[in-house]
Amino acid sequence: MTPAIRPRVRPRSYSLAFFVIASVLILGHGPLLQLPFYWDEIGQFVPASLDLFRHGAWIPVSTVPNVHPPGVMAYLAAVWSIFGYSIPATRVAMLLLAALGALVTFLLAIELARGTTGTPAFAALSLLCLSPLFFAQSMLAQLDMPAMCFSLLALLLFLQNRFSASAIACLVLVLVKETGIVAPVLFGCWLVAERGWRGIRDALWFILPVAALAIWVSALHHATGFWLGNPAFAAYNVREPLQPARFLLAAGRRFYYLFVGSGHFIGTLLLLWARPRMPLFHGRPWRITAWFAALHILVVSLLGGAVLERYLLPVVPIVYIAFAVSLRALRGATRPLVLAGLLACLIATNFVNPVYPFPFENNLAFVSFVQLQQEAAAAIEAHGDGVTATAFPMTDALRRPDFGYVRRGQKVVEMAGFQPSEIEKLKSQRPDAVIVFNRAWDPLHLLGNPFVADFLKKQYDYHPELRSDAIGEELSMHVTERWRRRGLTMELLERGRETILPIAGSRPLRRRWDKLGIKEQE
Repeated sequence: MTPAIRPRVRPRSYSLAFFVIASVLILGHGPLLQLPFYWDEIGQFVPASLDLFRHGAWIPVSTVPNVHPPGVMAYLAAVWSIFGYSIPATRVAMLLLAALGALVTFLLAIELARGTTGTPAFAALSLLCLSPLFFAQSMLAQLDMPAMCFSLLALLLFLQNRFSASAIACLVLVLVKETGIVAPVLFGCWLVAERGWRGIRDALWFILPVAALAIWVSALHHATGFWLGNPAFAAYNVREPLQPARFLLAAGRRFYYLFVGSGHFIGTLLLLWARPRMPLFHGRPWRITAWFAALHILVVSLLGGAVLERYLLPVVPIVYIAFAVSLRALRGATRPLVLAGLLACLIATNFVNPVYPFPFENNLAFVSFVQLQQEAAAAIEAHGDGVTATAFPMTDALRRPDFGYVRRGQKVVEMAGFQPSEIEKLKSQRPDAVIVFNRAWDPLHLLGNPFVADFLKKQYDYHPELRSDAIGEELSMHVTERWRRRGLTMELLERGRETILPIAGSRPLRRRWDKLGIKEQE
């Protein structure tokens, strides 16, 4: 196959484009660069990176090891070795990777839009950078945004018939996240299917990333005795998601997020209308791209107990490129109006939460949650050396100053959640304080619906959690502080120090029990 002739681009042009994109992303996230670490950053990725940075441990020792390869952790450890460990250094390091991913998205859009008029690559880049998932994930020390970056780079190089370079990108990809194995397997099989025996030489390059992932898994098994690092991880992320009902629900969520939610339905309707009218979508580049997207969606629907939308990040830019290319089928004022509608929806969903449960990290709700944790942690530090009972991630936020919430570690009793069984355990431990917070966004109380609750109990072993007033009654404690931000609430329960008046706002009016002449009930 003769490679397509492409105009030569000077390295300086790539550098300038990267600098512009990186500057926009860093400036856009400027107010958030000091933000303490969030949820899975606390639970897995930052502790694992610190283990490598401080102790040279490629397999985590301060958190539970799992199958995730050490690529991102090694990157952060290298950054900290140069600039020192800090939250802003971590945020900027991740934003630089996000800028590279955005640049590759722009270049992939140019590749996939060959034969059309105009500049759909700029529309695709704008849609990505304003999308709530990418905006949130671009600063978080997690795996899926870097996986997006190297997935798209490997795809771009493959479409350009640069097979050895694509295989090297796949090598980096599988060392970032194990689900990236989809790309080299697809590309190797595609070459053999397309070229027969003549394609085997090029296809052999894609054995390299497969071998690298096999070496990592073998090392993990040698160190832990488990192929996926620990049996709980294997059960939650591999065995349990294979149940038919859970798979169908996961696949439905994937479809909804990519093609309906966040205003995507506008682009989906446009794509359905434009595809029969644009032969471009039926060519080899789009067939390969569609196969990659479909296989990735299938894998992350079959695997991964949490069903987080961030797992879709390697596919999200492809969806935006398809929307942007479809815009070229429109004429006159319709094209800018449709694009403006898509952009407006994406901008709005950065700030407006859906009416159904969703992960806070899907938009800027995660910032509100972290700020609530900051306020609660400051209150705990101000109260002295008592023992605080709460659930993850607040437990780790209070234990380790590394995460940006406390100056010194606090004494913590960890709860699995706020279910009645967990509250019963606390009665014998008698903590000095309990921090209760929203672990799920549920404004319509869908999780309290008997049908929904019964389904979730059967499929996910879900148990409803108690509200703070019920917890206080069980433990003879009172709500002394309540913080609210954008619909999320965090409350501090203590033993008879003071209570709050039930008013709205993040700074509640408080009054002491002793002034009311009410004694604590033991």
